[in-house]
Amino acid sequence: MNFVQPIRDPDLIEQIEHYLREKNERDYILFMLGIYTALRISDILSLKVQDLKGKNSLVISEKKTRRKKNNRRTIEMHPSLKKALKGFLADKPDHEYVIKSRVGKNRPITRERAYMILNEVAKEFGVDSLGCHSLRKTLGFHLYQQTKDVVLVQKMLNHENPSYTLRYIGI
Repeated sequence: MNFVQPIRDPDLIEQIEHYLREKNERDYILFMLGIYTALRISDILSLKVQDLKGKNSLVISEKKTRRKKNNRRTIEMHPSLKKALKGFLADKPDHEYVIKSRVGKNRPITRERAYMILNEVAKEFGVDSLGCHSLRKTLGFHLYQQTKDVVLVQKMLNHENPSYTLRYIGI
């Protein structure tokens, strides 16, 4: 298994956003959800339109931490994410998956497909070690760079200890 890295360069993040917005709106939304919510890919793929449409925040029970007592999180949506979602979700029914597959009636894409999308982006931009967790790590990395508050990042990523969080975000 490869160890993936966060996207450290803010300019590269913007370039990827622009590239995906032009190439495929669904993939662009996948990327935006990843870098602005720090959710695991399994949680992103389980989101339905009703979870996001017209909302300022997202309340979610994370799949991986479902057994923990307080695993419900409220995530305030970044203005850039809200703007992207507003247009994307406008004409979609509430019961549809946000990151919907073209296969089947109403199914999300698979984790494998999400990885393939990010792998294509990595090749396009000549980036090594980019994967689904790179999106989550990217938000953690940049939040830490801005605040130097490892406990804040640890709580956001729902990690057990700060040393794991620092290693996870590539510090």
